[in-house]
Amino acid sequence: MGQKVNPIAFRLQVNRDWRSRWFASEKEFPEFLLSDIKIREYVKKKLQLAAVAKIVIERAWNSIRVTIHTARPGIVIGRKGAEIEKMTADISQMSGGKQVKIDIVEIKTPELDAQLVAENVAMQIERRIGFRRAMKKAVQTTMDFGAQGIKIRCSGRLGGAEISRAEWYREGKIPLQTLRQDIDYGFAEANTVAGKIGIKCWVCKPEEGTVIPERPERERRGPRGDRGERRERRPEVNAEAPTPADEAAAAQVSGGGEKA
Repeated sequence: MGQKVNPIAFRLQVNRDWRSRWFASEKEFPEFLLSDIKIREYVKKKLQLAAVAKIVIERAWNSIRVTIHTARPGIVIGRKGAEIEKMTADISQMSGGKQVKIDIVEIKTPELDAQLVAENVAMQIERRIGFRRAMKKAVQTTMDFGAQGIKIRCSGRLGGAEISRAEWYREGKIPLQTLRQDIDYGFAEANTVAGKIGIKCWVCKPEEGTVIPERPERERRGPRGDRGERRERRPEVNAEAPTPADEAAAAQVSGGGEKA
């Protein structure tokens, strides 16, 4: 009853890896852990509009490597690398003057990243867009890009209601207990006037070798009155073949000529 486990931690030994890659003694562990939390909070706050999916932190003897996975690397880098330099200096100051190096990894298909999908839904809810509409649109977009399945769950005071509740949408397959299945998980929070709304997202990624479309184009409707295939097409009339009216007129002409 209620014994839930994080899907990322559940698959650590199979197809997932730690997001903090370092080893520390019992004395240094609390300091390193608190430093990692501060670095992640700083980067997330600094790059709110850069679609940052995850931040991987690696530590060596006196150096820190921060790898930022983002869908918009141009915003992270900034003009002539100004943002990178400023972030490097700030993180170095936060970690006690250690040498810091920031790497950027671009996410080719953000529609298949569960964290970015959840943050996108949260952003729409904050803009007062209906939560059902935002969830359905996210589900449809992710499935268009070849995902095997997706599940989105929103909980909180949905629509500003007095009593909090949870609603979810699912399409395709989401085998949460199948460890060999590549399932991505993301969580985001939407800060609304009524309170916080939590969004959880599970994405069952496509199998290897699946061709992922770059950007699926929606079918556009024609001008008004043009219903495309729905309109019944009239049978084509062969101009060369004589119609019944033409035959009657010809018979009448020929009859008149004989009488004359």
